[in-house]
Amino acid sequence: MADQPRVILSAFADEAANQKTAVQQFAALAALGLQYYSLRFIDVGAGIKNVMKLTKAEITKLRHLEDEYGMNVASIGSPIGKVKLSKKDDGTGNVYVPFKTYLNREVKRACQLAHAFETKLIRGFSFYHPKGTDPWNHVAQAADQIGQIAEVCHRSDLTFGLEVEANLVGQNGALMAELYRQVNHPAVVLIFDAANIITQGYSTAELHEQYRAMKPGLGWMHVKDYRSPGPRKRQSHVDEEMLKHFVPADLGDSDHEVILKDFATMLPKLERKLKRRGIPGVFLDLEPHVKGGGQFGGFSGPDGMGVALRGLCKVLDFVGIDYHLRDFDDVQAARAR
Repeated sequence: MADQPRVILSAFADEAANQKTAVQQFAALAALGLQYYSLRFIDVGAGIKNVMKLTKAEITKLRHLEDEYGMNVASIGSPIGKVKLSKKDDGTGNVYVPFKTYLNREVKRACQLAHAFETKLIRGFSFYHPKGTDPWNHVAQAADQIGQIAEVCHRSDLTFGLEVEANLVGQNGALMAELYRQVNHPAVVLIFDAANIITQGYSTAELHEQYRAMKPGLGWMHVKDYRSPGPRKRQSHVDEEMLKHFVPADLGDSDHEVILKDFATMLPKLERKLKRRGIPGVFLDLEPHVKGGGQFGGFSGPDGMGVALRGLCKVLDFVGIDYHLRDFDDVQAARAR
């Protein structure tokens, strides 16, 4: 309905494709009714690549396929910020790259890709602090580096979305709120992801506190949920073994109904803010992981993505948030082109 707050539905398309080919990704999402996708891993004919590794020829081929399937890029699902803050060996496999090199190579590359795919959004992260140390002791360094990333994005008329995730400096709402406060840059927004907090052992009530802490900086959301297999216990470090219990938004421990009902109240103002930066609206980006997740991605399959989308739509209908899926008019319009 026209008087309801509205979101734009999108999804990490690689999660919907068994072999991650471009055709599989676009066919699955188009059939589900989506018109936007976030680009992360994809096979354009030369094997599966992260978006950051795409060649000019592969980008051109993808753009043609987007036209064929009526798809648009919501965000570049980059791994920016998933590197160590320091060179210290902490027993993890995370890599360290000198920041100036990283800024001039990886961040600028992400900006080039955003322009190539005509999106205003780049997804990124808040850096790995040394395992076993207090993330609060690393906020200042992380905020300084995120601020420099934001400035590079800003000069390219882009917006950098900082996603909350375990094991990084910005691993919960309070830390994300402090990063946002210290960075204090118009090109930075926060990305809430309920499951990324619940996996750390937070209760539903604590999760909602973390959401409220992030609210002032929110730009968009990733949607997945998590159902704990046993009693919850707070984890200072989440390993890959923990990342197996993801479920659609209507089935997990996060109580997305409460979160999205509150989110609805800020949608009109947030949409106006984003549109001033050239962003078409507020994205809810499905990243369901219903067949498994991990540090650098997850998998749902076309069937799992369909179940996750229907679960999200069920919640949105319940809380009164409007959204659009392809209908007969869209199909006829595409046919006429």
